[in-house]
Amino acid sequence: MFEPRVALASLSGESDAEWARAGADDAGAAFLGGIALDGDSRAAARELVERDRAEFLPEDPLAFVAAELDSLADAPVRPAVNVRSTTLAPVREAARLCADRDAILEVNAHCRQAELCAVGCGESLLRDTERLGEYVAAAAEEGADVSVKVRTEVEGVDLVETARAVESAGAEAVHVDAMDSEPVVRDVVEAVPDLFVIANNEVRDRESVREYLDYGADAVSVGRPSADPRVLRRVRDAVEEWFAESAGSEESNADEVSR
Repeated sequence: MFEPRVALASLSGESDAEWARAGADDAGAAFLGGIALDGDSRAAARELVERDRAEFLPEDPLAFVAAELDSLADAPVRPAVNVRSTTLAPVREAARLCADRDAILEVNAHCRQAELCAVGCGESLLRDTERLGEYVAAAAEEGADVSVKVRTEVEGVDLVETARAVESAGAEAVHVDAMDSEPVVRDVVEAVPDLFVIANNEVRDRESVREYLDYGADAVSVGRPSADPRVLRRVRDAVEEWFAESAGSEESNADEVSR
């Protein structure tokens, strides 16, 4: 989906086009957002702002998405947009905007703030895979590459089953916030090998990169440290080193077989 296999993970109210461009030298993708698209999700976002959480609340969220993506047209990074909505129509429209600009549409099944969950956004979608699948299918039908941002350690949720469901609905990628359950990445990779798996949480050095890639992740993403160019360079170097070693190992194995 992108090279190098380092993504900038969305940070509420902070991840805009300027942020993406600042990290573009060391990342292959940048997930803008999250963007609340419809009335209920925007009302929840306003409640979050009232308790001092940063949120994007432009007057017209779809126009904002289009403008942000257009401003990255010449940037050396693949843009993506993380969205929240309680209804399908704006997800379809956002996906259409993404498809027209070769951007990734990411369905947010990740945010755990009570205000968002109460209206059926974010983490609540992990407990309603039928509705999550409808969001994914709606976005995929518009021609966008679709990612789903998820988190581990949600009571009653089997992320392997969630990954299977979103792949069946048309997702190309799953973006896993591993929390303190990193081996779940391996479980998802083994169960749904055709999904592009992006591993997230505490990615900031060689050790953390290698752990996730050893579990089978296709890429890693950087969250809070994404504004620090030293961290991004360190992560990119570690990713490229791991894949170079992996390619060398495969060539060596092929030589052994040929002999």
